[in-house]
Amino acid sequence: MDKKNALRAGALAAGTTLMMLLMSSPALALTRDDGDDPGTGLSVIETLGLYVLLPIGLFVVIAGLVMALDKSHQKKDPTSSNIRAKADANA
Repeated sequence: MDKKNALRAGALAAGTTLMMLLMSSPALALTRDDGDDPGTGLSVIETLGLYVLLPIGLFVVIAGLVMALDKSHQKKDPTSSNIRAKADANA
């Protein structure tokens, strides 16, 4: 029974994918819409800077600010350091 269900699921996925590919014609992308005024394209350096270097730089800046402004290491309780776990049992 598992093979039959897997075959049905595969056929359904393949059919859906094929229909989506047939319905979305790339030739429609060549026609211009009214008021469409695209600018100049990005160069390789501009694309890498915008989509690779800028997010990495923002991540580094945010991580650096979080690490620099972290106050969790200063939250030591001075009274808990005087407590000893071992009990002196004289029985």
